[in-house]
Amino acid sequence: MDFSKLFRHCPVCGGGFTQHNVKSMCCTACGFVYYINPSAATAAFIQNEKGELLVCCRAKEPAKGTLDLPGGFVDGNETGEEAIAREVQEETGGTVTEATYLFSLPNLYEYSGLTIPTLDMFFACRLADDRHLHADDDVAACRFVPLDEIDPQQFGLQSIRRAVERFLKQKR
Repeated sequence: MDFSKLFRHCPVCGGGFTQHNVKSMCCTACGFVYYINPSAATAAFIQNEKGELLVCCRAKEPAKGTLDLPGGFVDGNETGEEAIAREVQEETGGTVTEATYLFSLPNLYEYSGLTIPTLDMFFACRLADDRHLHADDDVAACRFVPLDEIDPQQFGLQSIRRAVERFLKQKR
């Protein structure tokens, strides 16, 4: 469900909203304009010494049970690099020693009945040690997979699937 269908009342005065333009709504009573901007998110491409890619299994919706890359939303006052290091630590126990920005892709993330536009930033990351990684937080499992065994269609989120396709094409 999109914002304009879910949020019908202004958070400032309680008045009604009308569509202002394609990415904002305007309160008919006080004129407050609410912009529906994308949330920033991160994802990591982590390879071990054999060149295998760290792949996770999602423990929660959306796309529970499908493959994913470690990552998540950027918190306020946090850079993309800080966010990816935090997310990798939370989800796998790994310590990121280097995060290099690769590219970004737009995504639509379904959460609590709401369609959230996101801008997903992808990083190539190096870890201090990749031998003792474990699934935690919203990850059900994680493991390194040889690149020739990865099927992008098994990744549940559209932007992650497209990013994995792009990553594999560059590596081949």
